[in-house]
Amino acid sequence: MMRVAPILFMMPILSSRALPNPLKVSLMLAVSLLLLPLVKIDVRLFPSAPYNFGFFMIAELMVGFILGLSVKLIFAGVQLAGEFVGYQMGLAMANILDPQSGMDTTLIAQFYYLLGLLIFLSIDGHHWFIRALFQSFSVLSPGEFHFKMGLYHHFLDLSGKMFIIAIKMVAPVMAVLIFTQIGLGMIAKMVPQMNVLMTSFPLTICLGFIFLGLSIEMLFPYLKALFEESSRGLVYTLLPLIGR
Repeated sequence: MMRVAPILFMMPILSSRALPNPLKVSLMLAVSLLLLPLVKIDVRLFPSAPYNFGFFMIAELMVGFILGLSVKLIFAGVQLAGEFVGYQMGLAMANILDPQSGMDTTLIAQFYYLLGLLIFLSIDGHHWFIRALFQSFSVLSPGEFHFKMGLYHHFLDLSGKMFIIAIKMVAPVMAVLIFTQIGLGMIAKMVPQMNVLMTSFPLTICLGFIFLGLSIEMLFPYLKALFEESSRGLVYTLLPLIGR
């Protein structure tokens, strides 16, 4: 239960503040009970002293938190892509309430996040991460949590990958908007009488939405491959870094 809880609470949809806490707790208990007969755990691994058992539970909680955080960073990269586009289109002030975090976010960032979430659910990405959670018990037995230096470097690489994901997703739209700004700058020099500032607002928004719509088709295979790689990385890359 200590390993299952952080992953479920940090997964998309389930991390939303709109969901009542009793529902989250019930789902956590249900998943834990379903995994109980499937996971082979040696009872000799459990400490007998109460204070040692407390540290044992904290260690399992940290394992789930690290796994859940790695999933969270992937979706943070998707949302960051929308932040980049929204700022370049001039919609940085168009904020809405994000029901997942309860904070204000830009309209385009929320669009990208919901698009990534729909793709995640359409390819059964939630099943992959539940399967990775099940496999984690065979790779990392309870009580084997241990920090390694490789874990620090792994999260540094994952944080950098968050920006790489954002740039790859919005590269076509950003390229068009940058060349549009260059063209408007040249027009402002050649035709000073033209009010380029007022003309640029509807132009950048219109071009941004057009190429955003054209690039959506390319996002599906990229995000599918990204989610597949992330689910494999949880088991075969991340878990060995926190085991003894």
